[in-house]
Amino acid sequence: MRARRKDYAASLAPSLRIALEGEVARILEPLLFAAKVVAAYQPMKEELSPLPALEMARAMGKTTVLPAFAARDSRMTFHEGDATAAGPWGLLQPPIDSPPLAPDLVLVPLIACDLLGNRIGMGQGHYDRALEGLRGQATLVGIGWDFQLLADTFAADPWDQPLHAFAAPSGLTEFST
Repeated sequence: MRARRKDYAASLAPSLRIALEGEVARILEPLLFAAKVVAAYQPMKEELSPLPALEMARAMGKTTVLPAFAARDSRMTFHEGDATAAGPWGLLQPPIDSPPLAPDLVLVPLIACDLLGNRIGMGQGHYDRALEGLRGQATLVGIGWDFQLLADTFAADPWDQPLHAFAAPSGLTEFST
């Protein structure tokens, strides 16, 4: 799925990619409107970018946060601000000196998810550990290209945090988690 995601993203003309990511933001608009604090992520090259949705949330007056780490072995937390500081994993993040905020809507990156809301991430467990503390307080929405939602289900590990929904350019699929 990683290779497929990489190949697909590379095949998109920049204008089409921008349009598809804008469509996902439009699809998420009701969830953004209902939220107070919206969390997203700095996308890797092949990931569908949640940044248009984050911009829409800001335009609605919502507080927006991004993941941040104090150190490599620390739990991921969400902080307000632009991704301008170097994080311990080599990615830009908001400055860690601001207090962490608990989002009530989290836009989550993924490799794939199934129709039960089971998510395959990058394998480090950062999101599962961070989302465990938000369970019951936040709506968790996976963000990806349409093909990343799999019809076949897969077994979840006990620590995996299921998603409430999956947003792709073709629409929002809600799960009964």
